[in-house]
Amino acid sequence: MKCPKCGHGMDEITYGGDVVIDRCTHCEGIWFDIGEAEALKGKWMGDALDRGNPDEGKKWDAVEDIACPRCGKDMEKRSDSNQPHIWFEECNEHGMFMDAGEFTDFKHETIADWFRSLIKGAR
Repeated sequence: MKCPKCGHGMDEITYGGDVVIDRCTHCEGIWFDIGEAEALKGKWMGDALDRGNPDEGKKWDAVEDIACPRCGKDMEKRSDSNQPHIWFEECNEHGMFMDAGEFTDFKHETIADWFRSLIKGAR
């Protein structure tokens, strides 16, 4: 599978024997098939798979039109309802893509997220 943001290859990473994500070998963004992000969010140390630099990940927010790596259809740009400063892309049929650092932020909801949402805003 190719990364929907930068076009490089992706490595399959298994966590806990039941969650398999795909992480880009270049930008370190993460592809989650449907349900995988929520499953990994509930696992202890699941954010360890998000090893990319969040500052580098934010730069990839500027990439506008990306296609689902599974079906090739244009992905929808979304933000997390609980943390609207987290921007990601989603294919309703196959899954979602988060840039480096976004999953770690997604996993750890804090009061600081409210302040971040004021600065960055919803997508």
